[in-house]
Amino acid sequence: MTQPLLGKIAYVTGGSRGIGRACAIAFADAGADIAICHLNDEAEAKTLVQAVTARGRRGFQMPADMGVVAEVNAFAAAAEAALGPCDILLNNAGMNIRGPFGEIAEADFDRMMSVHMKGMFFMAQAVYPGMVARGAGRIINMASQLALKGSPGIVTYCAAKAGIIGFTRALAHEAGPKGVLVNAIAPGPIETDLTRSRGPEWKARIAATLPLGRLGQPEEIAATALLLAGQGGTYYAGACLSPNGGDVMH
Repeated sequence: MTQPLLGKIAYVTGGSRGIGRACAIAFADAGADIAICHLNDEAEAKTLVQAVTARGRRGFQMPADMGVVAEVNAFAAAAEAALGPCDILLNNAGMNIRGPFGEIAEADFDRMMSVHMKGMFFMAQAVYPGMVARGAGRIINMASQLALKGSPGIVTYCAAKAGIIGFTRALAHEAGPKGVLVNAIAPGPIETDLTRSRGPEWKARIAATLPLGRLGQPEEIAATALLLAGQGGTYYAGACLSPNGGDVMH
């Protein structure tokens, strides 16, 4: 089996479960060493590292709150000390707080923006100088199809994810000439712990609205991340790829 990422080091935020975990496994299968951070998910993080080492790659995990810049920087420093400088950054960590627009509290707004926007921004900033110095690197930011279409009851989530797309495009202009390719992924509804918690009726209702008639699997998003991380991604800059089952066509 070919390993297009052999010798590369990937950092994945929010890598213990769901899409982040699937991407970490895909990167390891492709030959990369993997560092992940997580929030209070030690058991799952350890099993992820075991899966990475079982593939003959090095793995590293630590808890870090991506809404706190000091913890973002601590993860970046610890991952580099354990594995080496970052070649591929997947900014995947995220969360959601639901509620009507008029009832969103300032603390909830701040938390959403901190985890999604601030954490992504400063995680990219932590690894960017090294990528520039080496003249190569990939930064992949996880957005959402809801940034493209919006949805009631999750205004802050949609706004944060839209901000990720704007950040991606702006940084791509600065980073591209330096050899650093910055892109985003905007998944549609995916089978994860979060979506399963909504219940079977919600899942059936959402699936019925999609041309493909089903929710996606984390591994299908990982395939897009692998494209952007590897040789197939050499001519993408500021792109937002959206594997979404036809939920948003653009």
